[in-house]
Amino acid sequence: MDLAQSNNPLLDAAATDADDMRLVAAIRTGDRAALEQLVNRHRRWIYNIALRMLYHRDDAEDVTQEVLLKALTKLDAFAARSSFRTWLYRIVVNHVLNMKRRKGEEAGLTFVAYAEGLDGTAEEELPDPYTLPVDQQVIIEEARLGCTAGMLLCLDREQRLVYVLGAIFGVSDVLGAELLEITRENFRQKLARARRDLHRFMDGQCGLIKASNPCRCAKKARGFMRAGYLDPANLLFANQRVAAIRDVAPARADALDELDAAYAEIQRAHPFQQGPDHVAAVRLLLDDGTFKGTLDLN
Repeated sequence: MDLAQSNNPLLDAAATDADDMRLVAAIRTGDRAALEQLVNRHRRWIYNIALRMLYHRDDAEDVTQEVLLKALTKLDAFAARSSFRTWLYRIVVNHVLNMKRRKGEEAGLTFVAYAEGLDGTAEEELPDPYTLPVDQQVIIEEARLGCTAGMLLCLDREQRLVYVLGAIFGVSDVLGAELLEITRENFRQKLARARRDLHRFMDGQCGLIKASNPCRCAKKARGFMRAGYLDPANLLFANQRVAAIRDVAPARADALDELDAAYAEIQRAHPFQQGPDHVAAVRLLLDDGTFKGTLDLN
């Protein structure tokens, strides 16, 4: 998987912009291979944004496909008044802000309820390693990744999206303002509020932030297993670690001060996941005529 930073479409001056425009022009001439290449260029980024918004892999897969279908059926309306990247990720932003509630959101989590849930989870030693299908350290890593991903669900949807874009994927206030169609100052304010709420919770609860906080991933992992949040035979996070988000979306020097970086680093250390093969799914839709009348492709 090519995860070179130069292929990051969320950089201010993304190196993909010119290639995107070339591919769009080719698609309009009926080039099916160009369409598949365009989907492949952006699908992982859309999927990883959706995953951080929704927690559950299957929901993120569904949302990614919904976004791609929406973008492809509207492709003939793209007028190139902005970059293709801005046009596409505005569709992403609007879709995730207005989509129906998904599994992870149904509980209406708050930071108070999340803290109560963690406090109510018994601290236990992990089971005998010979009874586990994976190494104990992988179980602990899954507990860490799952718990810190779940924290994001305590932010309201807009806060969560702004935090995912700005703090985790390092989107600048310039691009963030374009995508949400707000001012740069408004984007910075929304990001500051999201950071404040998440940091306040972590500061009072998370042992990853403060050694004086009692919550420890290794001690909570077995409780997560008992509660059904962690299944050693079906890991949601730790078994797909290809690269960390920080490796493909490096933070800008001016984006985080030293204190912010300590909190955001926990989220940015999450895996940047491959996701399903949406190119194959698009291929099937092309073959069954889903885009007939919208995209005239060979």
